[in-house]
Amino acid sequence: MAQCVQSVQEFIQDSFVPMVAVLCSKDAEKITRKNNLNFSELLRPFCRLTSEGHMRDPNNQVQVVKNLRISVNNVVTRPSVPTSGVHSPAQRRLLSEVVSASQPAEGGVANVITAGDYDLNISDRSVKASVPWYSDWRDTLTELSTSKHYTATTPWFEAYRESFLQSMPASDHEFLNHYLACLLVVSSSEAVPVEQFLKLSQEQHMIQHNGEYTNPKWFIPNTLKYYVLLHDMSQGDEQRADSVYEDMKQRYSSQGCYLLKINSRTAAAGTDEQIPDPWSQYLNKSSLQSQDQSEEPAPTPVVVNNTAVENNIGGAPEMDGAPEMDGHDSAENDGVSVNSLDNTHPLQLEAAIDMPGNLDSLSAVAAETKTTTVYTGVAAGTSHGACLTLNDHNRLRLFIQEFTFRGLLPHIEKNIRQLNDQLVSRKGLSRSLFSVTKKLFGGGKVPEKSIAELKNTSGLLYHPEAPELQIRKMADLCFLVQHYELAYSCYHTAKKDFLSDQAMLYAAGALEMAAVSAFLQGGAPRPYPAHYMDTAIQTYRDVCKNKVLAERCALFSAEVLKSQAKYSDAATLLIKMTSEDSDLCSALLLEQAAHCFINMRNPMVRKFAFHMILAGHRFSKAGQKRHALRCYCQAMQVYKGKGWSLAEDHINFTIGRQSFTLRQPENAVLAFRHILTNDSQQTATQQGAFLREYLYVYRNVPGLCEVALPQLPLPCINSSATRVYFGHERRLAEGEKQAATHVSLDQEFDQDLAAVWQDLEEQLVAAANRGVVPSTFYPTQCCLNSQTDNLHFPLAVVEEPIIVEVAFRNPLKVPLVLSDLSLLWKFTLKDFSRPQPQDVMVGDAVTITNEKEAIAPRTVQKDSIITTEVIPEFFMNPEETRVARLKLIPRQTGQLTILGLVYNLASTPSTGDYTINSNRGPSATAGTLVRGRQDLEIQGPRLNQTKEEKTSVSHGPDRRLDPTITPPMPLLEVFFIQFPTALLCGEIRKAYVEFCNVSHVPLCGLRVASTHPDFFTFGSSSLATPLTPLSPTSFENCSAYKTLATPPGATPGSVTAVTLVSAADFGSGVVSGTGGKRVAEIPLGEGTLMPGESTQLPLWLRGPDQEGVHEINFLFYYEGAEKGGKISHRVLRHTVFICASRSLSVRATACHSNTLPEEEGRNGSMLVFVDVENINTSEAGVREFHIAQVSSSSKQWRLHKCINPAENKDCKLTTRERGKLCFRATRCKPHEATSKSLEKYTFADLSLGNEQIISSTTPCADFFFRRCQPSESWRPLIAVETQGRHFRSQGAGPGGGAEDITGVVRKCNEVDLDIIVLWKAFVVEDNKQVILEGQLHVALQTIGKEACSLRQKEEAQEMVLLKFKPELPPPMTRPSMEQLSHLIKTNLHYPESYSHSFVQKSLCMVPVILTLSNCSLAQVDAIIDLRHKTTSPESFEVHGSFTWLGQTQYKLQLRAQEVMRLPLRAGFLHAGVYNLGTPRVFAKLADQGAMCETSQQTATPALIIINST
Repeated sequence: MAQCVQSVQEFIQDSFVPMVAVLCSKDAEKITRKNNLNFSELLRPFCRLTSEGHMRDPNNQVQVVKNLRISVNNVVTRPSVPTSGVHSPAQRRLLSEVVSASQPAEGGVANVITAGDYDLNISDRSVKASVPWYSDWRDTLTELSTSKHYTATTPWFEAYRESFLQSMPASDHEFLNHYLACLLVVSSSEAVPVEQFLKLSQEQHMIQHNGEYTNPKWFIPNTLKYYVLLHDMSQGDEQRADSVYEDMKQRYSSQGCYLLKINSRTAAAGTDEQIPDPWSQYLNKSSLQSQDQSEEPAPTPVVVNNTAVENNIGGAPEMDGAPEMDGHDSAENDGVSVNSLDNTHPLQLEAAIDMPGNLDSLSAVAAETKTTTVYTGVAAGTSHGACLTLNDHNRLRLFIQEFTFRGLLPHIEKNIRQLNDQLVSRKGLSRSLFSVTKKLFGGGKVPEKSIAELKNTSGLLYHPEAPELQIRKMADLCFLVQHYELAYSCYHTAKKDFLSDQAMLYAAGALEMAAVSAFLQGGAPRPYPAHYMDTAIQTYRDVCKNKVLAERCALFSAEVLKSQAKYSDAATLLIKMTSEDSDLCSALLLEQAAHCFINMRNPMVRKFAFHMILAGHRFSKAGQKRHALRCYCQAMQVYKGKGWSLAEDHINFTIGRQSFTLRQPENAVLAFRHILTNDSQQTATQQGAFLREYLYVYRNVPGLCEVALPQLPLPCINSSATRVYFGHERRLAEGEKQAATHVSLDQEFDQDLAAVWQDLEEQLVAAANRGVVPSTFYPTQCCLNSQTDNLHFPLAVVEEPIIVEVAFRNPLKVPLVLSDLSLLWKFTLKDFSRPQPQDVMVGDAVTITNEKEAIAPRTVQKDSIITTEVIPEFFMNPEETRVARLKLIPRQTGQLTILGLVYNLASTPSTGDYTINSNRGPSATAGTLVRGRQDLEIQGPRLNQTKEEKTSVSHGPDRRLDPTITPPMPLLEVFFIQFPTALLCGEIRKAYVEFCNVSHVPLCGLRVASTHPDFFTFGSSSLATPLTPLSPTSFENCSAYKTLATPPGATPGSVTAVTLVSAADFGSGVVSGTGGKRVAEIPLGEGTLMPGESTQLPLWLRGPDQEGVHEINFLFYYEGAEKGGKISHRVLRHTVFICASRSLSVRATACHSNTLPEEEGRNGSMLVFVDVENINTSEAGVREFHIAQVSSSSKQWRLHKCINPAENKDCKLTTRERGKLCFRATRCKPHEATSKSLEKYTFADLSLGNEQIISSTTPCADFFFRRCQPSESWRPLIAVETQGRHFRSQGAGPGGGAEDITGVVRKCNEVDLDIIVLWKAFVVEDNKQVILEGQLHVALQTIGKEACSLRQKEEAQEMVLLKFKPELPPPMTRPSMEQLSHLIKTNLHYPESYSHSFVQKSLCMVPVILTLSNCSLAQVDAIIDLRHKTTSPESFEVHGSFTWLGQTQYKLQLRAQEVMRLPLRAGFLHAGVYNLGTPRVFAKLADQGAMCETSQQTATPALIIINST
């Protein structure tokens, strides 16, 4: 239970005190009325004795009476009424008023109970602490003391308990509340005071002994009469009063009378003196209790907190709108709900709340909640004791003490003795009960019958002089004077007598008081007999049907159990006492039971919360709205955030309703808001009712939406998912025009792709700034989301829209209707065209906002600053997630901040179908409509850089909603015309690009970068215009190449054109980038595109070499004509997907030529084999491929002629066919390789048909230089390094580095030759033939190594084991044997046939010339061995008749690239065919002394025919 102000002992002692009646004469009443008090009220503050009293028991032992309080009341006679065992309507009204008047103190220190993991705020602040919107309730803990435990106080329960006990009617089965004495008060101003005393004495005797008056009840027949002479010091004659008092002492003895002097204070004296008013706290209780004096059903005026309120308990119409005093409902109709809305099960939300008239009834209750002032006996605010001084107070206190010590206690002592003597004589016992206590209680106990076995004899009445009642009377007297041991003995004896007589009402009373007496005995001689109390409660309730007495017994027992820390038993008892008879009593008992649960050694917090809910429900039924609200709020502290959503919904719904009824609309709104924001598990019907209640409360709160827009809870907004798009809405494609994709809100964000775009933009910025990226560079972000970098203020352009995409989620199972949806913003004007002064702070600028205009959506908006788009209606289906895109168009420059959203929230009509048709949704005006807002608050990324940031949780800014509006910038739109979606691998297609400047600012510096620079080209501006049509409407089969007819008489397969081309001709404005990416300048007419202008440029495309779908990204870069703005440049993105199909596969191999014709001199020649295969699968409708031309490009070599030309016919390849072409390549002529042409490429064209394609012009040369893996990017570098190393190695002498050797040897095998195969494909589309063109590239790098036009698939890398030790440096690489075998190239020159007459001369000698060519750039030592090396008998048969004559071994030295001819002679003995290719050549580098000679590759077999003549 909750902590009480009094201890249990004090509470029980004050519950049973000696009762004293008062009879006053009229004159005496006038004297006391000067102080606005009657005589009993005058004495009430002084009725507690401050000193100890003494009396003797029947054994003549002195008993000390401590802290005794007496009760003084006026005699009020009433007609006899039967005791019903339940409270009368007046008593119910009294108790209800008492509870209503007692509320938690506002602003007090929070009272907190620490229960397990909970810190429960049990006070008035719990109303704030428990509701979801109150987040600082834990801060109140700092105001508490250092103790860990606090026990809550419930003053309303104590007030109820006190009023309940004091309002109990006197009963015949007990004497505790019967009058023991009567004060007869007469004024000293009476003519004959003694006669007045006689009249009052006779009146008292008549009231007591006349049968007409059963009330009040008197304790004993011989009631103590105490005569009080009241003297008014301000008017009366004091000497006369003293003389009358002397006469009284003679007549009534000094112990039976008293002279009381009051009203010492005059009106003229001491007006400023502050005299305490101890009567106020008693008068309120007294005025409430005075209602119990009559049980009329008529309205009775009462006073609560000095405010008069009339309570009507009669007719039912007043019950629906029960008046509430000080904001509290004060009417209760004993089990009948004051408000039918609350007549529900505490944890059930019934369908009745969805009734149409429900909201109106709720508003009616709130509207009729008012305070009415009526009359009362004492006007509110009237001062009391105005004529009394402090000395008068002391006189009153002394009077009570004298009366008690001299009159009352001796009277009680005498009666105890008399009763003891009577009982002893009647029972035939010894002189005193004390002498036979052991005999009475020691043994021979009669077994008591159970309550169920006893018949109902509660109506049994004893004669007033019955011995059983005399024992009970003696026990009550002993109890009143704190003689608990003797009282217990008497109660125990009476209990047995009553049980034997089956007088159950009397027996229950004896059991109750026996248990209390046992508890109050000092020193605890015997344990508390709790079973006595349980039996008494059961008897009162079940047998006697007296619930009032049962409730009193339970209150005492619960307090005793609580004092013994038996909280579980106390809670069980209190819960057992609840019933449907009295909602107020049940609510109070349930609340106390809840406190018992939380005060246990192991607090049962959830049981506490559950019973607080039950108590709140019963409070609500009893009309105690404030107490109901407090109980629900305290319980919410336990249920909040634990996943008990249904319980939370019920609590919040009740809090909202009670708050609205109590005129607390803010709390009501917030409680309903919490129901809607939670992930509710309620049914759709229930959620719809919640929503309508919430909107209804908003609508009926005056002034809530007039000053500022409220925060609406629905729909839920995922602020972090908010996306912001800056830029113009793109025009749709027209006809064949395909607009650039750029960035849109329909695209998903890809982090990897964003890095690609940033890399492209960095290349473009570097190209525009002489190869350096400025330190102030920040990548352009047109669309901001949670994954982008939002630490900087984004830049937007004036007159260009800003689109904000907000993600809404409807958490309910009912549809929502939003209307007039728009953005809230504030804007600070800034002029960026002029420099901003440093001393002007941001706060000094004028800030403009549209919040006021947003309150009324139909008002004129600030379109001259920001044009705000309004969405008229926005529908959301149940549990739907949907985005809304809202637009702002800034009209001036400055700083913009997007604050949130404003809209109207409406509920749909209550129908069974909750699905909204997107085309025709429900009208927003069909339901209740409320206008409000939701703020967009985005939390930035967590900071994790410094140590402080890592150890704490701090977040950086997210500025995606804070754009800076900059001056106008150019705006580019790009359209692609005749742009294909599918190409063959290597296919060349011509398209057109249209650039449009749709802004009001000139555009310049147009560039483009791409992830696939080899996919497109705009052509070379330095060369002549290609001979191709410029109009897109030209005939279809026009070649994309520059073509010429083959000269007449030209041999097919021979070189038709040789051209020197510089890479710079196709790279002007091209800056090489990392990874092969490049930046190309786009030529404009005058370098500038004026506002509104557009231009078309041709664009050549080449299909990727790999089949499949390719994603190709273009990034267009452009600038404004005016420099120095906040935005230095702008970009436009475009992404295309090209599906590449197979076409041809080209493989090429180079090898040394067998012969060296004289006309070619020492430049050398080489054979190139080109293998072409048709790998197309005919999916694209390709019939056949024609190899139209083969071209070469190199700095050192060129194709010379085709060895196997198809006579005047193209080389045709159908599906899966393969063709092989052989070409002879020669080195470039010396006059071609001048110093000026070192960086130039030689293009040689070998046409295989009747049309020549000029490969050295656009687009063929463009794509050659743009191929994905350009060999020229690394081969010239190696050549330069090799030469330098060679020269250094010569200077180094023997022992040169292995790296120099490797470079020299590798150069011997390298070929700097690229083959370009140009083809045509014939495709049938729509029953007509279309000719496609294309080109494939093959880069020959090494002699003897095959090169392919298709990239080989990279093998998956094997997993590399982790190594924890540093690896040793790799050893110096040395050239391989294969590389060393190509140092020298050999050729044999001899006649193909030779005739000789073996008859005349048996030996035939034929001259042979062996040509040795040094292929390296270093000096080489060579050894020629002509001796036959016989390995088998077969070889002897072949070579046995042939031998070399003369010197058979030579040792020569060849300088770099030297050609040496060595004359030899071969001897033959017989005619036949012989192979002259037997000489073996060994070579090594001259400066490598330690290196052995390596055998060189010999020529292919050289056959000679020897004829005999």
